[in-house]
Amino acid sequence: MNVYDQAHELTRALKDSEEAKELHAALKEARSNPDAKRMMDDFREKQAGLQQKMAAGEQPSPADVEMMDKLYEVVTQNPLLQRAFDAERQFSIVFDDVTRIVTESLREIME
Repeated sequence: MNVYDQAHELTRALKDSEEAKELHAALKEARSNPDAKRMMDDFREKQAGLQQKMAAGEQPSPADVEMMDKLYEVVTQNPLLQRAFDAERQFSIVFDDVTRIVTESLREIME
């Protein structure tokens, strides 16, 4: 099996993980509810704006950070969004762990 086939196999394993299945189900349910979808889209839009600023080298203002914290508190009062954000966090942990394992395993090539 070549490295590309193994990369596809790893991708399938990630997609088949319980964390990915929960994330997919939670997002699907949240998006099917008009109020939850609107709240999530609004939150994501504001989050993306802050990330763009940071990518451009700007630090978010304390007011921006406070606004996002308060918005997150409001958004996560919705059980559908709380579930979606929790599932996203869990999948992110798995994905980050896999990325770290691959990166650390290949570090010796660069040394």
